[in-house]
Amino acid sequence: MNNQETLEQMNKRFHKERELEYKEAKEKITFQLRCKEKYYYAFQCAKFEKNIIKYGYDSYANKSSVAKEGLIFSEYKISLGDYHGHYLKTLDTKEEMLGFVIGYNDCIANLEYNTKLEVA
Repeated sequence: MNNQETLEQMNKRFHKERELEYKEAKEKITFQLRCKEKYYYAFQCAKFEKNIIKYGYDSYANKSSVAKEGLIFSEYKISLGDYHGHYLKTLDTKEEMLGFVIGYNDCIANLEYNTKLEVA
């Protein structure tokens, strides 16, 4: 009996896992993601929240408060806990907000990479 998955089975499993991750990440986003990059944007928002939990953001949106309350991503702002919670960042458009999130995540990735290089 062969226990290896076929390529088609792996593809179906992978797709199902990504859909579950997307649905979980999308719960924190209050606007529609209809573009072909919807998975990328949803995962970037989830990654942003994980980075804020790891590093904190400001004196109010610190590591523990974000871990406890979570973040909400609306069309024009990122807020703590709920739509009317403490605003981490207010922007003009959802594209600008998503660009901020992606840029922040890239900065954290570069910081972590450079820190590893310094240690080695």
